[in-house]
Amino acid sequence: MNKETVSTLENYVNTISPSGFEDQAAKLWKEEAEGFADEVHGDRHGNSFAVVNKGGSPRVMLAGHTDEIGLMISQINDDGYLHFTTIGGWDPQVLPGQRVKLRGKEGTVVGVLGRKPIHLLEKEDREKVVKPEEMWIDIGVDDKEEAEELISIGSPGVLDYEFTHLQGNLVAARGFDDKSGGFVVLEAARELARLHPKAEIHSVATVQEEIGLRGAITSAYGVAPDVGIAVDVGFATDTPSMDVEKRKVGDVKMGGGPILSKGPNINPILLDKMEEVAADKDIPYQVVGAPKGTGTDANAIQLTRSGVATALISIPNRYMHSPCEIVSLNDLENIIDLIAATVESIEEDNFELF
Repeated sequence: MNKETVSTLENYVNTISPSGFEDQAAKLWKEEAEGFADEVHGDRHGNSFAVVNKGGSPRVMLAGHTDEIGLMISQINDDGYLHFTTIGGWDPQVLPGQRVKLRGKEGTVVGVLGRKPIHLLEKEDREKVVKPEEMWIDIGVDDKEEAEELISIGSPGVLDYEFTHLQGNLVAARGFDDKSGGFVVLEAARELARLHPKAEIHSVATVQEEIGLRGAITSAYGVAPDVGIAVDVGFATDTPSMDVEKRKVGDVKMGGGPILSKGPNINPILLDKMEEVAADKDIPYQVVGAPKGTGTDANAIQLTRSGVATALISIPNRYMHSPCEIVSLNDLENIIDLIAATVESIEEDNFELF
């Protein structure tokens, strides 16, 4: 992956975009899409669209959600400390002692998550997971009036972690769930603009997935696709203490290539096509079982209108819903190539099952 493409990923991931506040990420995504798409637009819900090969057939939707888990200010007390609630599914154990970045009235406001020092905790409290309502955010002000000059009730924020390179092709950041997926569908559409697809491609950066697949529901209804491919993160189980999890969700390795799901949420004809393309293009991939609705945008897309031939491609991800998620640039590149080659090979809507 070239430096310019990695830089796009870095800038996109570093935006502050919790569910319901995706505008920074959407602006960057659409600016990139303007460079290659036939049409770029948003909708009332906040979803972002890039259309490639407008007028083609069948209609294919690519979806990666652009929101991330975050925090929201719920109260400002008289001393200027900020109380908060969470946006999306948090592991409370990761919160104490972290720095945060809040979207304030005039820009980003930095604070720290505070709680009692361990020295002052009762023995039984030391052994408990602290709840969000037992913590606060300290932005260094003296009182409520000073805080309210900077922050409003309802201001969103994230933990103060940004994109960084590890060894080899691994990178770490908060929000790879699922801005890595939003990045993949952007770059797959860019690649398809250079190819010769018969299909009309609608690449969509969906919103509010972390609070219920909401953007996929509205955008899929509007696009009315014949075929849908959702891109999200999946559990890499190649870290310590994952023996039981491998039995539950599969043996998935970082750098092992795209994760293809198989189950009732997935159109088997489309899955077969993806596996054939992967074999033909020598793209490594991994298969996991998904015995019900997947809990991803694929679920919403499949069930829109009279039904959509749907597939789910997942990005191997370590430490999901933490501020230091890890993905492989090699995996991202392979997923982009697989999606582009698969969509280029689709010449008609021939995905009826029975």
